[in-house]
Amino acid sequence: MDATDADRFDLLEATVEEIHTGFDAGALTAEALVERYLDRIEAHDDDLNSILTVNPDASERARELDETFAEEGLVGPLHGVPVVLKDNKDTADMPTTAGCVALAESVPADDAFVVERLREAGAVILAKANLQEFAFGVDTISSLGGETRNAYSLDHRPSGSSGGTAAAIAANLGTIGTGSDTCSSVRSPPAFNALVGVRPTRGLLSRDGIVPLSETQDTAGPITRTVADAARMLDAMAGYDPADPVTARGVGEVPEDGYVSHLDADGLEGARIGVVRSFFGLADEESAPESAAEAVTTVVDGAVEEMRAAGATVVDPVEVEDLEILESARVLQYEFARDFDRYLAELPDPPYDSLAAIVESGTVADAVADRIRESEILETDYDRLDENVGYLRRLDRRRQLREDTERRMVEADLDALLYPPSAVPPVEIPDHQPFAELRCELAAHTGLPAVVVPAGYTDEGLPVGVELLGREFAEPRLLELAYAYERATGHRHPPEGFGELG
Repeated sequence: MDATDADRFDLLEATVEEIHTGFDAGALTAEALVERYLDRIEAHDDDLNSILTVNPDASERARELDETFAEEGLVGPLHGVPVVLKDNKDTADMPTTAGCVALAESVPADDAFVVERLREAGAVILAKANLQEFAFGVDTISSLGGETRNAYSLDHRPSGSSGGTAAAIAANLGTIGTGSDTCSSVRSPPAFNALVGVRPTRGLLSRDGIVPLSETQDTAGPITRTVADAARMLDAMAGYDPADPVTARGVGEVPEDGYVSHLDADGLEGARIGVVRSFFGLADEESAPESAAEAVTTVVDGAVEEMRAAGATVVDPVEVEDLEILESARVLQYEFARDFDRYLAELPDPPYDSLAAIVESGTVADAVADRIRESEILETDYDRLDENVGYLRRLDRRRQLREDTERRMVEADLDALLYPPSAVPPVEIPDHQPFAELRCELAAHTGLPAVVVPAGYTDEGLPVGVELLGREFAEPRLLELAYAYERATGHRHPPEGFGELG
């Protein structure tokens, strides 16, 4: 194939299906695709500051896949597709840093389970993305990578902690990406960058090899430009992992014909969507101006009407537990130091032996170190958590919340609950994104699945997403609803300033 043939392939907004069509037609190779994305990273990432490390072996991996394709065809559903990993996923051939200067040279012994699954599906690990250091926060600031900027407005935050992946995928610096979500991180960054994000049911994806923040709340998830590509990633990443026993819950829950087969452009016809009206508007009047919340409400109200027009029955409002009760099920503050210290102990040559030692080293970004010191994280006696009444009550509250939420959905015969992932748009740098205005806790504290899809833009051109939450292991139905909404509206458009290279 002549190099100019690959140059003519329309890379902007390219989907997995379009890439594979290009391979089949002889108009594209995996190696040429990787090289074009690497050129885009070099040309554009100084503006975004989204990438921490480029994989030096990406082109070689692509060449090997091209050779296999010539003899045998596609090796899997993500053959030759360049993936941007959030840099808290272990990679045995590259450092895994969690954004920390302290872990800049830390190379794990093996891949995270979900990374292994992506490689088995044929993906090319293109690069690793910046994140909020330790994934602790929602700005995407790290000591190793600095501050990532929003692809739609470089003066604004991309949210976090998966903001590096979201900004990179929004600007077409890779085809698809991964995030992780402890409360908001595969939902608010996609919402702020006109992308799709999926927080799966607890137990669907393995947490093994992901730098932990909270064993109970953590999960990986896809970050993509389309619902179909998110479904493809979920197909590839899901699976039982003996190293993470909670994945036994997901056995038999993945559709035999895959999530992609459930996508239906008419999926909203006859659906029942419940609007969680209490999640609209400011939770804290001091966190943002009322006009910011009104801008988001206007867009999400428009999304509700668009779903109604596409055939859905809208139940508005639907009540769930209030934000204060939801917050009371948060367990991160108890588990962070315990889980992170265990991760360090499993590294081949850990540079530090504890979270406390890293924080005390003075290398952590100030905004992150200050939040850790102001919390009770480093004072928690995690060896005695099984005796900690406050911790045990919060774990039980999570069970109660899950049961209560699903009960309400069953009684109202709802396919999904709808609300904004964030009550306010991206804030301007150097302000910090107000955590109080993220509506992440219903999914994070119940373990129920949620999908975010682009809903439109504020008058300032800032993206707004809409979140759909379903019952346990209802990913097929959620993806169907999100796909139907995406097809009916087509809200996503690429950000300006990141077009084709000359």
